[in-house]
Amino acid sequence: MKRKKFIKILGSAGIGLSISSLAQSCTPPKVSKIKKGLPNYWIWMRPSSEKSDDDFKSEFADIRSMGIEAVLPQIYASNKALFNIEGYETETPLLERLIPLAHEAGLQIHAWMWTMPCNNPRIISEHPDWYAVNRKNEPAHAHLAYVDYYKFLCPRKTDVREFVQHRVKALANISDLDGIHLDYVRLPDVILAEALQPNYNIVQDQEYPEYDYCYCKTCRDAYKDKSGIDPMEIQDPANDKDWYQFRYDAVVDMVNDYLVPAARNKDKLITAAVFPNWESVRQQWHKFDLDAFLPMLYQGFYNEDIDWIGAETKKAIGRLNNNKPIYSGMFLPHLKTPAELEKAVQSAKDGGAKGFALFSYNDLNEEMKEGVRSVILRQ
Repeated sequence: MKRKKFIKILGSAGIGLSISSLAQSCTPPKVSKIKKGLPNYWIWMRPSSEKSDDDFKSEFADIRSMGIEAVLPQIYASNKALFNIEGYETETPLLERLIPLAHEAGLQIHAWMWTMPCNNPRIISEHPDWYAVNRKNEPAHAHLAYVDYYKFLCPRKTDVREFVQHRVKALANISDLDGIHLDYVRLPDVILAEALQPNYNIVQDQEYPEYDYCYCKTCRDAYKDKSGIDPMEIQDPANDKDWYQFRYDAVVDMVNDYLVPAARNKDKLITAAVFPNWESVRQQWHKFDLDAFLPMLYQGFYNEDIDWIGAETKKAIGRLNNNKPIYSGMFLPHLKTPAELEKAVQSAKDGGAKGFALFSYNDLNEEMKEGVRSVILRQ
């Protein structure tokens, strides 16, 4: 979910390292050539199209000076694209501007795109049947769960799969792009993370029908053909393993049969931001055939401490049961000091992470930038 809208950030607490002490104890890493293959250190960012090339050069130099190797710029957030793509509304081809500027700084660029939410008025008007439907028979574009952008498409529909695949193909055709990064590659949360529920004045002690997806005609007919049962007639859907797996498979099949081939056909790396509570978003991501995974281990959303990051990293590696790397995603507003950042990175490393990803560049102050430099220098 959209991270900045889901949390009220608390005031800083604890004792951190000062900028001056860090500056005395370490020096920034030298800027090197672009790392080949998968990077170890990533950062998400929301770039503004109003910034000049010089602004971006300065930001990318700043990012690279911290030792970070890859930037994940948000270039599609469910409505207008920030890159050229036929059949979509393009706000401006910002991605095409960013790639050479990032490469000049020694950074990879992996285009961060929302996958299943679609807030484009034209699509809503022309294809209302594309949207996921909850157990109350309410389509996602008309009856919103939690927030107004939660207009999720149904991942089982062929038209939807091709619509999303077209986006991946367009990105893959950008010759200098290093990779494609999927977000929201799932269904809406049937149960929100514990710390988020009070933000919406809800208590989700079980799976409620208004948050339980997808029961559209495509899904119902397909499941009935397979099992002989209409999902609407399942008495206890929260405990029906076959119905659960059917919905997991809708997302897995879309990723593996449509999105991954579209990226690999052009030799692009493909990764995803994924959930630790994967069951609650119907996201069986350990079956995705991706090059790497960036689980969003934002401990504050789950009322957990920093050590939870390493424990969840270890669980994720165990579920994957292969050699695909995990880069533990960390939410900077939950890590209020460089000392807490260092503890989080060590926890991820102890859990088996190949590296880490930070959300987001827009949340870094100067003290935390020095903290990132210090942490990466010691890896």
